[in-house]
Amino acid sequence: MKPLRREQEELISAGIDIGTSTTKLIISRLSLANTAGLSHVPRIEIIDKQVLYKSPIYRTPLESDSRIDMGAVLELVEQEYRRAGIHPRDIATGAVIITGETATKQNAEEMVHQLSERAGEFLVATAGPDLEGIIAAKGSGAYEYSRQTGRTVANIDIGGGTANIAVYRSGHLLGTCTLHIGGRLIEFHAGQVAHGEKVVKRISSPVRDLLHRLGLRLIEGEPAPRGVVEEIVQAMVRTLSHILDGRVEPGDEILLLGHPPDWTAPVEAIMFSGGVSECLYGLEQNGRESLLNDSYADIGLILARVLAESAELTRWEWIKPLETVRATVLGAGMQTTEISGATIHVDRSCLPIKNLPVYHVDMNGSLADGRQKIHTAIEKAIRIYDPAGEGRSFALYLTGLPVLRFREVRELADWLLSSYRQPRNHKEPIVIIVSSDMAKVLGQTLQSMNPGHRILCIDQVQVEQGDYVDIGHMLQTEVVPVVVKTLTFHSSERMALQ
Repeated sequence: MKPLRREQEELISAGIDIGTSTTKLIISRLSLANTAGLSHVPRIEIIDKQVLYKSPIYRTPLESDSRIDMGAVLELVEQEYRRAGIHPRDIATGAVIITGETATKQNAEEMVHQLSERAGEFLVATAGPDLEGIIAAKGSGAYEYSRQTGRTVANIDIGGGTANIAVYRSGHLLGTCTLHIGGRLIEFHAGQVAHGEKVVKRISSPVRDLLHRLGLRLIEGEPAPRGVVEEIVQAMVRTLSHILDGRVEPGDEILLLGHPPDWTAPVEAIMFSGGVSECLYGLEQNGRESLLNDSYADIGLILARVLAESAELTRWEWIKPLETVRATVLGAGMQTTEISGATIHVDRSCLPIKNLPVYHVDMNGSLADGRQKIHTAIEKAIRIYDPAGEGRSFALYLTGLPVLRFREVRELADWLLSSYRQPRNHKEPIVIIVSSDMAKVLGQTLQSMNPGHRILCIDQVQVEQGDYVDIGHMLQTEVVPVVVKTLTFHSSERMALQ
């Protein structure tokens, strides 16, 4: 094995969050070092993270209610790179996160690919609601608070279109849930007042359903009675309280986006992040009266006030976040990157690899029936990810492997290669991720048994079935940066029906 470089290595990371209401960017520096002793197997870890630049918070550019203004977003990103003194070629890792209702826009997926090409050769993701909540919890400080205290904390990231909840205990994710609760679910015409009331510009589909259930009337183009808006927001906060309690009461399903709460431990403390939390903590800092007479063209401040005054939410201890409105972008730029193990086998010509789907195989601690299990898994993965037989790559994730002798490593490698020998484009590499620390020996064995094929075998990265991975260029410390992500683009219609 080649001697490992001992000096510290640094990566420049970018985080870009294109949300329902706002768009922002950060540039940060990640410092890597070997944290194992000299006599141990090297372990390269991120030991320090430093924010180098925070952009202003911009209104998300839209062409229409259904389309992102891609040209304006690209121009904004390029402008902020110049202000930060950063060139796209300097970016080694990071993530683009399209969040909330922006992920439902017709051109959301195209926007991600455009940014991937123009914002540098860094690792790009777009969040489904669960991933969005996880990233926000890391950016707000909720994850680290749970890790340090051992307590069960729920981070509630409320933006323009959704409230993304992620529950952590002792640094371990217990569950997630997403609700149609946000500041822009009811919008008003800026500056228009009729009979002393704001004039409604837009009502989101979930709010329409909630109005129907509550027997209330709110019409686009007409004044919004304060009592009706107040009652709608009160209903949102009641639902949030039920969900934090781990239950779904009749009527709550109207505001549920996707699955119900899936954590089992009771929540002990809550933390708010996102744009609405900026209003929420502003109410405490600046006084209610100064903020209640607002000029906002949505319900963000009303929602913040009702949250602050909710008797139901006093059952949980409130913890101040480290970051509010920038929690998601900080998570994207500083918390999405993982580092592989140092003893890996990588054909550098394969890198970087983007948007590689993951297929999981659990060996359950034994090689019994291993040949059939491997063959079936690869057959299914090819059928899912390469139905036309074009040789499209996927990452096979192996967990539950027992401690293997060299003869058994060769046996496992033979099963893998024989299963991969189906009609496929051999220009694409074979990509294996193993949960145990054996990537180098398995990768070298695969390569020696099949010298004509490119092999990439890494370890010490945690992924799941249905994830996608981006794998960056090999660093000086002979590890690779990895972003584990979810590629989810909901249509507005599907979100409304969920």
